[in-house]
Amino acid sequence: MKLKGTKIFITGGAGFIGSNLVKRFLQEGATVKIYDNFATGKPENLNGIDTKVEIIKGDILDKRKLVSAMKGADVVSHHAAQMELTIALGDPYFDLNANTVGTLNVLEACVKNKVKKLINASSACVYGQKGDTPTKETDQTNPNWQYGVSKLAAEKYCQIYSETYKFPVISFRYSIIYGPNEWYGRVMSLFLKRAVEGKPIIIFGDGNQKRDFTHVSDVVQANVKAILDNKIKNEVFNVSTGIGTTIRDLAKLIQRFHEKKVRIIYDKKVKEGEVSKFFKRVRLPSELRNMILSYLKAQRLLDFKPALNLEQGIKEQLLWVEQNKTRWKKISI
Repeated sequence: MKLKGTKIFITGGAGFIGSNLVKRFLQEGATVKIYDNFATGKPENLNGIDTKVEIIKGDILDKRKLVSAMKGADVVSHHAAQMELTIALGDPYFDLNANTVGTLNVLEACVKNKVKKLINASSACVYGQKGDTPTKETDQTNPNWQYGVSKLAAEKYCQIYSETYKFPVISFRYSIIYGPNEWYGRVMSLFLKRAVEGKPIIIFGDGNQKRDFTHVSDVVQANVKAILDNKIKNEVFNVSTGIGTTIRDLAKLIQRFHEKKVRIIYDKKVKEGEVSKFFKRVRLPSELRNMILSYLKAQRLLDFKPALNLEQGIKEQLLWVEQNKTRWKKISI
């Protein structure tokens, strides 16, 4: 077991990505402590492993409790965050506190506890509007949403603390991640939910917006490789497939793989910032036309390569939704 004996402290461990990481960490022989405020994390995400980990209910904004809880950790996996774009748009102060101040608290706690390595979850949203070729880590960062600003600021704090206190910090810029335990509110989950319920899939605009959909198992793969690596000290990596899929093609894939034929409706009248007439979901303002990331740097330095293609991933996610119909009740907005 590759991580045998490693003590991992994971913030947001009951969340979507966090819970998938916890399962893999345990499989690799690590000792895991979860720190989560359960604002969006779900106890059911930890079903079957909750007795194998230590769970502390706490907020990363509670610096004193965070420092105390982190005691004894070798590695910190920081995945607690405010991730909903509509929340960031409506309350940028909350977003800034959760993502930037929260990360600063995690860094301070790492220093006080002499943590050996920090993995920081960042986002493709730090780049802003880009073309339809895969974006590299060296490309300009120019966030178009408040969320991207808070995540980019958190990255910068990570770089400063890594250089100042001489401990490795790796930030991962995730593309659009999907898979088991995903929360309900993003484009794929909205499409899947409606398909399973036999309702038409609603596409905002022309559906030519491109997204890089990456399965959570590949995120887990990248994280494990980064924890095991002893050479990298302070780096930022994209975690992605490098493939842009249009929203139109995503809908068609779900339509093809779902056992019951569902219609696709293009809501071309809903403007950015408005709520669709078909269901209660806001079309995001300053919508990105393209979000496609190059993973070549991670391939070169971490030996990372995405393993699960979108077609197989959608088939597996459809099965998960069918088996967990009670999970997605309310859109997270």
